[in-house]
Amino acid sequence: MNDAPSGARGALLFPGQGSQALGMGLDFAQAEPAAHEVFELARSTLGFDLRAILGGTDAAALDRTDVCQPAILATSLACVAALEARGAIRRERVVAVAGLSLGEYTALTWAGALEPAAALALVRLRGEAMQRASEQCASGMLSLVGATPESAAALCDAARGDGVLVVANLLAKGQVAIAGTADALARASAAAKEHGVRKAIPLSVAGAFHSPCMASAADVLRAALARTTIRVPRVPVVMNSSAEPTTDPSAIRALLERQVTAPVLWHASMAALVALGASTFLEPAPGRQLTNMLKRSEQPPRTATCADIAELQAFRTWPEDDA
Repeated sequence: MNDAPSGARGALLFPGQGSQALGMGLDFAQAEPAAHEVFELARSTLGFDLRAILGGTDAAALDRTDVCQPAILATSLACVAALEARGAIRRERVVAVAGLSLGEYTALTWAGALEPAAALALVRLRGEAMQRASEQCASGMLSLVGATPESAAALCDAARGDGVLVVANLLAKGQVAIAGTADALARASAAAKEHGVRKAIPLSVAGAFHSPCMASAADVLRAALARTTIRVPRVPVVMNSSAEPTTDPSAIRALLERQVTAPVLWHASMAALVALGASTFLEPAPGRQLTNMLKRSEQPPRTATCADIAELQAFRTWPEDDA
């Protein structure tokens, strides 16, 4: 943990898939050369220009798993680059970082464990592999409003049949997502209220992420991770599939592979960040989903976002002195 001066300690939270939107990140690139450099690196690394897609009108092109994942990573990195260029992030007061699903790669990059180019290449490959796995098997995800981990697991057991159906995301109290094959999801949707679920909402994703349906993607990622240099991060990264702070490169490599088929323990990860001393949380662009979930907790911590150019222009310094 950092030997930081007095004042609030913070944790950065990096968003995952589902937060994408046309136009995201372009305002940061126009406002700050450091953010512009992120998109230049993405263009040279990925072999296509994200800015052309983000500046266009084809939302379906952006929503493809193999496009939106590197696009979200680049946008988040551009946002923090813009903030840091303005001296707005006090690194010495950041005790740890975390990212939701693909956001874990952004967290590792900001913490220095991954080079930005390596992270972009990994996320592009990860997105391609997950897209292929999704196309091989009709599958998807359901958000269960009002579910507990126990009720979600019971629903999966009741509706699984011969298909695949597992708890995939434990996001917050009363907010759980399950993932599996299309037939099992249909049965789960029909039986949700019998298991105390208020609503079962289909998620707009290509397939059953964080489930055994992604096994082929995990195989592809394992080989790529073995070729990738991972360094000791400068702050602990609370990993999705363990909900524990990690600095060991070998553990990070194994947990990144595991994350593709294992549930995201986000609620427990937030508790781990608090245990590390974080009292204020910053969510860079795009979106505000992660901090909005924290606001609904029983004892909401301080949160900050930088989702667009207006918030960038108004941003002061974080973590705050008076938190």
